[in-house]
Amino acid sequence: MAFKPLHDRVLVRRVQGEEKTKGGLIIPDNAKEKPAEGEIISVGEGARKDSGELIAPSVKAGDRILFGKWSGTEVTLDGEELLIMKESDILGIIA
Repeated sequence: MAFKPLHDRVLVRRVQGEEKTKGGLIIPDNAKEKPAEGEIISVGEGARKDSGELIAPSVKAGDRILFGKWSGTEVTLDGEELLIMKESDILGIIA
């Protein structure tokens, strides 16, 4: 299924967190926090100013990003759990 976010929204796939601690302890699934890191799958065309001028997004598909813990809306597309969030919810791009 092809999905194109609208306006200044992005579609993000979470990057899986570590299975072990630095000390070597295995973290059970129910104790893991959802990762706040992801990869952008698709980007909308951008927001619009009051004048109607388009503001191009600062991110692109394939960028690895950090976002807030409670950012976005969880959706399931083709059996995969993804997030849809506004570009302003993105904290930064991982280089």
